[in-house]
Amino acid sequence: MVVTVRSLGLNGVQGYEVSAECFLSGGLPAFEVVGLPDAAVREARERVRAAVKNGDVKFPVSRITVNLAPAGKKKAGTVYDLPIFVGILSAAGDLPAPPEDAAFIGELSLTGALRRVTGVLPMALAAEAAGIRRLFVPAENAAEATLAGGLTVYGVPDVASLMAHLRGERLLDPAPRWTPDNSEKNLLDFRDVMGQENVKRALEIAAAGGHNVLLIGSPGAGKSMLAKRLPSILPDMGREEALAVSGVWSVAGLTDPRNPLLTRRPFRNPHHSTSASALAGGGPAMRPGEISLAHNGVLFLDELPEFRRDALEVLRQPLEDGEVTVARAGGTMRLPARFQLVCAMNPCRCGWRGHPDRRCTCSDRERARYVEKISGPLLDRIDLHITVPSVEYEAMRRREKPESSKDVKARVDAARAVQTARLSGSGAACNAQIAPSQLAEFCRLDDAGEKLMKNAFQRMGLTARSHDRILRVARTIADLEGEPDIGAAHLAEAIQYRNTDILKG
Repeated sequence: MVVTVRSLGLNGVQGYEVSAECFLSGGLPAFEVVGLPDAAVREARERVRAAVKNGDVKFPVSRITVNLAPAGKKKAGTVYDLPIFVGILSAAGDLPAPPEDAAFIGELSLTGALRRVTGVLPMALAAEAAGIRRLFVPAENAAEATLAGGLTVYGVPDVASLMAHLRGERLLDPAPRWTPDNSEKNLLDFRDVMGQENVKRALEIAAAGGHNVLLIGSPGAGKSMLAKRLPSILPDMGREEALAVSGVWSVAGLTDPRNPLLTRRPFRNPHHSTSASALAGGGPAMRPGEISLAHNGVLFLDELPEFRRDALEVLRQPLEDGEVTVARAGGTMRLPARFQLVCAMNPCRCGWRGHPDRRCTCSDRERARYVEKISGPLLDRIDLHITVPSVEYEAMRRREKPESSKDVKARVDAARAVQTARLSGSGAACNAQIAPSQLAEFCRLDDAGEKLMKNAFQRMGLTARSHDRILRVARTIADLEGEPDIGAAHLAEAIQYRNTDILKG
């Protein structure tokens, strides 16, 4: 008799349905798992055997074959322990056949307890799309699974409780749908930054339009301090955005079981020694990288020239497409990567080039070598190039408090609301995502603006990409000012943010 138990698997950050087909036959006792299992799946044989014996049930003395279908997709992880367990006992007659609308995922301990697994949220979303109505998961994953909606989720503490439920002896209570507590998380506030009004203005523009930023300044100027406060002025995530981000974090095993839904935009700050694979994703387990973990949030690269060149070049395609395709020997996966890039760097290796009081000790060759890792195509994809001056003593001792992040965020939210209404149906969520074919419609210039743009294009040697990005930034500036059209003043401010002379050796 063949018993089929529905389950779920992962392909990158997307879930898909898997069927565990269990067949008990005569012959010498054996236990085989087929269907392209990895080492963790093959080891399920020993975990299931021990869990059965410790669950006061006799393990079948038969030839056991378990096929994980579709057999052409590689199966990885420990999520198939529970469906294999249910399938074997159902085939042996110790459990009734599982309901057709039920699916099972979970890792077994040798004692029969269920352990938490990763990637439950995307698997639960796939279950709901596949018509599954009842989902049995480890108790620690129950809150996360309820985020999918449309499912009755049962948190299973151990196999004894599950067997009692399936036999109708002692039913499990459905897990209540998890809801955020709406408590305000403490975020770093712009109120803590004294001076640097020009940089704050640039970051406000970046937040309002979703633009990428490069901060260039001497050590101690406050580059990292300012960058880490950018999330405090970003618009709140909608439910779809939050589910997408939480799904990526779930696959990476970074979600908190007590708070499985990320309600704040992520802020990722990898060390400059990070490899290209760690940024893009992949590896033996085909896990998301830093650029996917920053999806719908901020990726902050401090000390930009210290990163390996191949790691920086990984960013080019995701910055344009909003996703990254990772091809490895273990397979190919597409990962979301719609992030906002914020970079910080010194003007030279010693850090004092252009400082009013300190003398730069770098030679021309050293300055050129310091910035040579930053390629022109990557720099072209960064909308705002901001010089961060050293903070003056008077600014640090100023008694009046600077503007708070709450006040800045109010203006950012107002500008985003205008963009949402304007870009509805276009496929873009903010000005930074406006397609080149849509610029003529959304970023029209008057005669004065056309003349200014033409002069800037010729004198600054702009590329077509930088031309388009200037228009998008100008559109954001106009939105912040509450203006329906881009004026010459908006365009002039946007152009000044493309000044990269400081990067020239």
